[in-house]
Amino acid sequence: MRTPTSDTPNRPLPDGHELTPALAERLARLDADVVVLGDAMLDVWMWGRSERLCREAPVPVVDIARSVAAPGGAANTAANLAALGARVRLVSLIGDDAAGRQLRDQLRRHGVADDHVHTAPHRSTVVKRRVLAGDQLMIRFDEGDQLPLDGSAPDVTASLAAALDGADALVVCDYDGGLAAGLRDHLATLRANLPLLVVDSHRPAAWQSVRPDVTTPNAAEAAAALELPLPADGEERVDLFDRHRARLFELTGAQTVAVTLDRDGALLLAGDRPAHRTWAEPVPERQCSGGGDTFVAALTLGLLAGLPESAAAEVAQAAADVVVHRPGTSVCSTTDLHERVAGSGGGVLTHDELAATLAAHRRAGRRIVFTNGCFDVLHTGHIAYLNEAKRLGDVLVVAVNSDRGVRELKGPDRPVNSEDDRAAMLAALSCVDHVTIFDEPTPAALLRRLRPELYVKGGDYRPEMLSETDVVAEYGGEVQVLGYVAKRSTTALIERIRAGART
Repeated sequence: MRTPTSDTPNRPLPDGHELTPALAERLARLDADVVVLGDAMLDVWMWGRSERLCREAPVPVVDIARSVAAPGGAANTAANLAALGARVRLVSLIGDDAAGRQLRDQLRRHGVADDHVHTAPHRSTVVKRRVLAGDQLMIRFDEGDQLPLDGSAPDVTASLAAALDGADALVVCDYDGGLAAGLRDHLATLRANLPLLVVDSHRPAAWQSVRPDVTTPNAAEAAAALELPLPADGEERVDLFDRHRARLFELTGAQTVAVTLDRDGALLLAGDRPAHRTWAEPVPERQCSGGGDTFVAALTLGLLAGLPESAAAEVAQAAADVVVHRPGTSVCSTTDLHERVAGSGGGVLTHDELAATLAAHRRAGRRIVFTNGCFDVLHTGHIAYLNEAKRLGDVLVVAVNSDRGVRELKGPDRPVNSEDDRAAMLAALSCVDHVTIFDEPTPAALLRRLRPELYVKGGDYRPEMLSETDVVAEYGGEVQVLGYVAKRSTTALIERIRAGART
């Protein structure tokens, strides 16, 4: 497999990739060797119940009923890569203690090779223990050494070189544990010979000299790198990082920056292409443990599978959604991802179902955005437009022209994809909340029934050119025309495909 280096950056492949179960299957078929370098730890979750206060102090007493251990930190990233079908070698340093032995056992259970996991005789394994009463997190307490490496630590440089032999990607997990940071200068000297390099670091700017292909800070880490205050609102965070993308690229040395936003999804910034936003299925903050590790793992494999960055980010978001809806620290398997993506494509509603669903959204005070189109062959122009539309409100509804409607608009040889396939592909995008199919020449009747607060269209229209404008004005809605990505056209794309077939 040919992998990108610093001289061969990732490039989006031709348009036509959608978030469908086929993408999950594509990852499952991927023949990839991935090395994970970083700070491995053991996550321990203890569940019980609390029905009384302690006599010594007014604190709850938790009667522990069960305890579960799982790979954490870099070990969790490695476990997720293995669950998604990669062959994984973890390069790390742990203590010579019971927790270290338990972590090795967990790695083997998850199919991660631990030949390059070294034991430091005077170092204790990092353990993060969480105590929950029911689903309420009561306390987390940490143990272990998170100090810079000293002369007593094993030299893992040779081990890293051996692990990288034949690797398709290197994922660096730098959680201030000392190992990854201690090898940073060494990696900078090797950069020209490294495969696809993805860095997940608490301090992304510290890796500037290594020039990663992709870096994946969370919102707080990205704001700290920019030395700017972090807004509380998710949309304000998206705007902040999009405005300062050039500075982020400069500070991190990365060609692509994926900022994870927890409950608000993720923001992909790649060159001068439009920012791509993914939307998460929100869960309480206490259930977000490990979601970032899963995101990094799935994003890496998506890029190795040849997906454009935006499609890889959608796959990564779907995988993260799987694990944050489970208790404790978890992994997303190829089966989990397939089921999640297949399920997300089930959001195609009848007009009656959509009307009832939007009524519930409206009672909750949510702003509804509506758009429509053929969306015959989904491409990056469509995705950028839909992302922009979603950011204008809380709920995005897409009405898709039926097959008969597309034939009337585009001619007898269209559509290329059936109405059911087109609707399912749109429903699988995280920015799209609901999809419906309409058979009329325009969505005027549907607009009168649904009464969305905002009706948007893309292209070089003006509102007065749209026949739907008068309908929207009747019920007091707003019409807005969004820009479009230049040189992105379904008709042109189909013609290129047909021309290729002829030759």
